[in-house]
Amino acid sequence: MHLPKGNSVSKDVRFRSTIIKKFPMPESLQKLIREKIENKTKPPGALGVLEAIALQAGIIQNTLSPKVINPHIVVFAADHGIAATGLVNPYPQEVTAQMVVNFFKGGAAINVFCRHNKIALAIVDAGVKVDLDESFHFIDAKIRKGTDNYLTGNAMNIDEVNYAIEKGKSIVEDIVETGCNTIGFGEMGIGNTSSASLIMHHMLQLPLAECVGRGTGANDEQLAQKIKTLQSVSDFHHLFGMDIPVYELLSKIGGFEIAMMTGAYLEAARQNMIIVVDGFIATAALLLAQSISNNTLPFCVFAHASGEQGHQRMLDHLHAKPILHLNMRLGEGTGAALAIPLIQNAVNFLNEMASFESAQVSSKV
Repeated sequence: MHLPKGNSVSKDVRFRSTIIKKFPMPESLQKLIREKIENKTKPPGALGVLEAIALQAGIIQNTLSPKVINPHIVVFAADHGIAATGLVNPYPQEVTAQMVVNFFKGGAAINVFCRHNKIALAIVDAGVKVDLDESFHFIDAKIRKGTDNYLTGNAMNIDEVNYAIEKGKSIVEDIVETGCNTIGFGEMGIGNTSSASLIMHHMLQLPLAECVGRGTGANDEQLAQKIKTLQSVSDFHHLFGMDIPVYELLSKIGGFEIAMMTGAYLEAARQNMIIVVDGFIATAALLLAQSISNNTLPFCVFAHASGEQGHQRMLDHLHAKPILHLNMRLGEGTGAALAIPLIQNAVNFLNEMASFESAQVSSKV
């Protein structure tokens, strides 16, 4: 199942209109939110994208006074069987576990951004190749120690896909119990840009050369080898020109962390949460979630446009306009962590900024 193809230009207004149409919300309340925004002590539209975010937050929460409460970033970590071949990644597979330990010790970019922006951080072992030290605080959701090499077979079986998606849902359910209403998802897994590229290749039916990027920093020679290798994967699994159900697609070329994130998106939307979408891999997982449930997209705020080739094409496909353009391609949920304070400011201006009437300021004649 594929999402309908959009034009090549991202349209913020059109995207916000789509969001409004998909929510079973009284027209009168939508009108009241717009009026509240327009009656703040500023020229019409002067706060730009923040006004669109405030409107979307009010629609999601069905209120004139939306709030960002106990925001979380959840980082799903897992290894990919193809990474052991060295054909698609310049860094060795062991870096996945090493970076996860870095998360535990607070030394990664996502730790810094969450710490300084007062965002809770949860790390999930979805399928890291090694057994992690139990003294570290993490969510143990390990399916097994990495997927199989999808060059020669399926990455995982259907039971594992089902488990991953349901586990992603349950993790979000538990986080909701903390009072959280705003959530972003990140990932860690050497080789996972390859899986995301293959997902994009199939879901958008684009040539692989338009989907595959440099990932963790491949040079020109490594990038050419990566594209050639992934083309062999695509041919082996018949990814181009065929309609493959999402669960089957994940079993063929997915990662445990991507499958788990797919379930997390579905549950976050069911819980009426503000979902902050990170970069390339997180958006690939969203393509899958939206294909399973077309009520997922309206809850999503897109954090940034990744420097990874292909991400902008996915954003265009979804008619999504990201908040930030920082040329980042780190993953880990870093873009989402940087965007959450802007979402917080958007709802703060809506709730706290004076109106023309309350401030006794003359409005536009």
